[in-house]
Amino acid sequence: MMAVFQTVPALPQSVDYVRILPEIVLSIFGMIIMLLDPVMDERRSQRMLGLIALVGAIAALAATVYQAQVRFWGLGFFGMIKVDAFSVFFHFVVIAVTLLVILSSYEYMEVQQIRAGEYYGLILFGAVGMALMSSAMELVLIFIALEISSISTYILAGFRRRSAISSESSVKYFLLGSFATAFFLYGVALMFGATGSTSIDLISAALADYAGTGHGPLLAYLGVALMFVGLGFKVAAAPFHVWTPDVYEGAPSPVVGFMSTAPKAAVFAVLLRIIFEIHAPGGPWLIWVAAALSMSIGNIAALVQDNVKRLLAYSSIAHAGYLLIAFASLPANGIPAAMFYTASYAAMNVGAFAVIGHFAGAGERFVTLEDYAGLGKRSPVLAAILTIFLLSLIGIPITGGFFAKFYVFSAALQGSHPLVGLVIIGVINSAVASYYYLRIIVVMYMRESRDEESPVAPISTGLGFALGLSLAATFFLGVYPNPVLKYAALSVGLLH
Repeated sequence: MMAVFQTVPALPQSVDYVRILPEIVLSIFGMIIMLLDPVMDERRSQRMLGLIALVGAIAALAATVYQAQVRFWGLGFFGMIKVDAFSVFFHFVVIAVTLLVILSSYEYMEVQQIRAGEYYGLILFGAVGMALMSSAMELVLIFIALEISSISTYILAGFRRRSAISSESSVKYFLLGSFATAFFLYGVALMFGATGSTSIDLISAALADYAGTGHGPLLAYLGVALMFVGLGFKVAAAPFHVWTPDVYEGAPSPVVGFMSTAPKAAVFAVLLRIIFEIHAPGGPWLIWVAAALSMSIGNIAALVQDNVKRLLAYSSIAHAGYLLIAFASLPANGIPAAMFYTASYAAMNVGAFAVIGHFAGAGERFVTLEDYAGLGKRSPVLAAILTIFLLSLIGIPITGGFFAKFYVFSAALQGSHPLVGLVIIGVINSAVASYYYLRIIVVMYMRESRDEESPVAPISTGLGFALGLSLAATFFLGVYPNPVLKYAALSVGLLH
């Protein structure tokens, strides 16, 4: 009888719930929205449910700050999750992006005349999956969190139901995403076959004997390759990028801002754990090739785009390549550089798509470069804000994009085996990218509008807050990056 009782696992401790407190908060507010939506008047629900989602995101952000106390750091739920500086950082990025997207969605949902209830609920539930991915220490839990995030974004991509292109984007994203998820799950199965576990800590211990020898179990190589296919799809890294332009073009602009930043932050968190904590065999070579392909394909394809959303989609592929350079570097330099780049890219890209969504108007009619002609005269404030975000994407000093690229390239050049070739490819691609970003600015300020009398809607309060916060983050990271870098550096010793 005593033996039976000894086999019963201990119950979760109260501190375990603190370690998933942001996820609990987001889930509760998401469920509240889904329960209230059917019983509320459509006109009232538009603002009320958005306000509830906003409060939920702020509460989750506060929960993340509370969770950041060192006394709460450690493993929870029997080693399935881990709270440390690394997971707290990505929690903050994901939830901050969620907050900005909710703020920028108020006006958008009214203009597009879309019922808002499930929209805000899906954003919160998607954020739950992304936050959970950043702290998961179990490959099976990562898969579950990835699916929670993916299902939400599949639905959100097709939220403009009256638009055929939006429905098409959702179906393409769902079908290709399902294949990518299958690759990831098969990779998890092979890794289990190679090491006998799906726990990142136990896999790391099992592969530790092979670290530095240049070889390992064949199943581990195949497992890493297949997992990288699945995760590479989610971050739009080449050659797994083909879905990106069509999905970005058809999805609602605030959703594109969300799916181009928050899921990428979460997946990059998983990749950092796999590359640097598992010591994945063959990982650096996969990263090197994917980085070079992503930068080159993304920037070259963006040169010929006339649709601004497709242009920024290819830009997103290129930025995934820049970020992957940090993954190919040594942990001491690569981890902080990758984390800083993730935060900088999130701030400027969410802001850029918030502007695009506002300017696009009902039915997202105004999304071509010609539509932006004369915007500097018709709406100087909107044009100036978009210009700042575009300059940051180029990497101009005093913006977060400058230091993001600087630290990534610096990390690649430090260490016993500098990645000179990869940095040269990155620098050349940065020069190429400046052409199509500056092209948008030239069109806004140096071309006459075809319809100068066409008014641009004033910036609403919610959108104004979202743009203000994005601008503040972009300039803060470009002028005073040290606090973020120091906090990111704490993760170096935690990912061993």
